[in-house]
Amino acid sequence: LQRWDDGRTGWHEPGGNAGLKAHWPTLPQGSSVLVPLCGKTPDIVWLAAAGHAVTGVELARTAVEAFFAEQELAYTEDVCGGLARFRATDRAITFYCGDYFSFDGSFGVEPFDVLYDRGALVALPRDMRPRYVAHTNRLLRPDAPRLVITLEYDQSIVAGPPFAVMPDEILGYWSDLERVGEKDDIDTCPPKFRAAGLEEITEVYWLSSVTAGSPR
Repeated sequence: LQRWDDGRTGWHEPGGNAGLKAHWPTLPQGSSVLVPLCGKTPDIVWLAAAGHAVTGVELARTAVEAFFAEQELAYTEDVCGGLARFRATDRAITFYCGDYFSFDGSFGVEPFDVLYDRGALVALPRDMRPRYVAHTNRLLRPDAPRLVITLEYDQSIVAGPPFAVMPDEILGYWSDLERVGEKDDIDTCPPKFRAAGLEEITEVYWLSSVTAGSPR
């Protein structure tokens, strides 16, 4: 929260994530997409423009308000399930502001059709990641496709966040994910990484198989 208030958001990608645009699967119009720990990413606008109903969950109110201001989107605000809810007036975009682990079935939302995780799993320390995965699975349809983006680098040189999540770990959470792409991310990594002497960091794109009948 302090980093958002101070504007120290080195993880934010103002132009959105290129891997999303390259690897997002073809899905039915109106598919509901869950974006945990979404920050103010413009990826949400891209997903909505692709015909999806997008729900982001973000702890920092500063980030949510910045999203709507920067995207020049009007919205309404109310309270749902104890969390502030922001809904765009002319787009299928909804934000819930608060603790992701408090966002559950009591909010009256249907299980989501698709998961897009660009910065959630890598934001959490390893001991919290199994809880995050279990909670996320409860919010998804059993056959929901998942696009998950991770980072791989030598944490003996510098520690996260964002943290490295290596293949054995992520496949232990979701065994059906396939590594569909990667790119060198050293030029856009947080300044502290390069200052510590890190010379290589890889952004990896993992996608689960998309069956003909999924999502609805």
